[in-house]
Amino acid sequence: MPAVRFGIHFDEERAELVRQLRARGITDESVLKAIGDVPRHVFVPEIWLSRAYDDCALPIACGQTISQPYTVAFMTQLLTVVPGHKVLEIGTGSGYQAAVLAEMGARVFTIEWHPELLEQARRTLDLLGYNVASKAGDGSVGWSEFAPYDRIIVTAGAPEVPPSLVRQLADGGVLVAPVGTQQVQAMVRLHKRGASVTATRYEGFKFVPLVGKEGWGGRTEHDMGEKEGDSG
Repeated sequence: MPAVRFGIHFDEERAELVRQLRARGITDESVLKAIGDVPRHVFVPEIWLSRAYDDCALPIACGQTISQPYTVAFMTQLLTVVPGHKVLEIGTGSGYQAAVLAEMGARVFTIEWHPELLEQARRTLDLLGYNVASKAGDGSVGWSEFAPYDRIIVTAGAPEVPPSLVRQLADGGVLVAPVGTQQVQAMVRLHKRGASVTATRYEGFKFVPLVGKEGWGGRTEHDMGEKEGDSG
């Protein structure tokens, strides 16, 4: 995979990022390898190029962000993705999370609320050779046409796990989503077994709001005033 932008190589920076993630408790080697292989600097605006491999979220278009690498790694590790899994991503953002999933061999379907953001992500993913199905629309209601999904990942904060997404999750599937207020969320991992769904929570996350029918209904608690946090 090409790892050059504006004539600059970032191999050492990616290797250092992987070391940091390992030190922070990321143990899934397939996740670490994907983080080490995907050129994050291609997904960030040029103004932030020097910080592309810092372990922090960075601003992108439409008031959104490219997620902190640790958050991407943590969520991806919770998903327990294996090659061939069909994965639905809610919130394409920059396209970086979709690229990590595709690098791991997943069949990725991704939805983005902001059409202009999706177009940029599509260009970047195409440039890097990642075959990702995408559309603009209300991700909170999922993408029923291709359901069920082995894994579903939501990269925006929701007031609750959208029921439509749970319905579109395959038996035995896993869904990971940040759930809470617009100020702070817990990362929720759902495991679906027949009619039973079990949940595990991990506290202390902050994402941009999930906008949509089963998210924040097209507006947020503060009229979309909260712009900080993570997105794909």
